[in-house]
Amino acid sequence: MAVRHGITAWNVERRYQGQRDIPLLFPNAENGLLTLREALAGECFDVIYSSDLKRCQQTLAWTQAARPDIPVHLEPRLRELDFGDYEGKVYDELKTLPLYRAWVDSVGELQIPGGESAAQLRERLEAWLLDVAYEARQGGYQKVLAVTHGGVIRELRRRFETIDFWDGTVQQAQGRRWKLAYQTGGHSKGEWQCNYSSAVPAQVSEM
Repeated sequence: MAVRHGITAWNVERRYQGQRDIPLLFPNAENGLLTLREALAGECFDVIYSSDLKRCQQTLAWTQAARPDIPVHLEPRLRELDFGDYEGKVYDELKTLPLYRAWVDSVGELQIPGGESAAQLRERLEAWLLDVAYEARQGGYQKVLAVTHGGVIRELRRRFETIDFWDGTVQQAQGRRWKLAYQTGGHSKGEWQCNYSSAVPAQVSEM
């Protein structure tokens, strides 16, 4: 399962946050976080990974999913896409820049000036997933929680659900549940299979 952090001031202002360490915005974030906490109340995770940025650590604390007997790993590879020169800016400040227009038209595939491309994000996520598969096998983990960012979940959805870029959006304090299988003979690269996917919190049509 992967969930997105709660609302921040830059979310409200529609600024590119990227890897800036922006905290949650209260009281705006509270309702979403409480709904997420309720959705996770019956879950018992074997291991938790969280982006090391403050907004994700705060979200994890609000979910109350972490318990003394559950390993929690702060994971820089779960950070949002690095928006480089665009961080802290809004669309109206960027829309006339040729490099920005080209990046939008490429659906994120071009590298952002001073930042990352979607391929670079996928590369670090693939390395993290490989480690998750290895650690799950070594530790006997069945249920994994990742607290991360919208761009990360979008790429994970594209990876496991084979959906279009624009269909991968998740809102703050929401996420996706996957039932995954990873087949390999060791710590070498193997194959992922997604057998199930649903929204978190569950939508009415899924209940």
